[in-house]
Amino acid sequence: MAGRTAGRVAGGTAGRAAVEEPGGEPAGNRRGRRSKEEILDATARVMALRGYAGTTISTITAETGLPRSAIYHHFHSKGGLLSAVMARGARGFFAAMRAAHADPPAGGTHRERMAWYLDRTAEVFATNPEFMRLHFLLLLSDEAAEAEVAEMNQQVRDEGRAYMRVMISAAFADQGPEIAEAVAAELDFFTIAGFDGAFIASQADPERTIAAQMARLTDAMVALGEAAVARHKDLAQKAG
Repeated sequence: MAGRTAGRVAGGTAGRAAVEEPGGEPAGNRRGRRSKEEILDATARVMALRGYAGTTISTITAETGLPRSAIYHHFHSKGGLLSAVMARGARGFFAAMRAAHADPPAGGTHRERMAWYLDRTAEVFATNPEFMRLHFLLLLSDEAAEAEVAEMNQQVRDEGRAYMRVMISAAFADQGPEIAEAVAAELDFFTIAGFDGAFIASQADPERTIAAQMARLTDAMVALGEAAVARHKDLAQKAG
């Protein structure tokens, strides 16, 4: 009896030691996270090379050496996998955006404040080309119209426009919150379109960097913003 008990205790302890990390985390969980990241990395690479149609589950299994069951365990479908790749890229992209926009200037002119935001946003676009290329690839592909992928792309667009509104309203904050927010609501789509165009132009012609386009975009944003301020003030006076 003592021998059997000792064997069970020793066996149980050895089993737990084999599957737990020093901090108490099961090794199976760690392996699962690692395989999930491997799948996401491989999918991003294949997408960049082959596009949406060429990124098949079979291709991902060949790239990772993992069975199809492992991919379906984590992501359930091709659409789920691609939306997860986008979600991971978006987390990194918008974390970089938050860091870039930390500690904005309190004073200065409309142009100085706008330039501060646009220049830092341009740096985020320029240092995240893989995410931006994937975003446009999925956005422009008719084959990528699966609900999960389309929803994730829309979330990225919505969050991007929200950042544009914050930048614009901060640049015109001296006009009061009501006018600043109204100007931001008018110009958020134009601003993100400007960044989209600057990024695509930089991919077509690397000498035309995103940063090099920011002075013109700043001038356009300030001119449009100040015209909108004047229009909103005029409407307020007439209403009063």
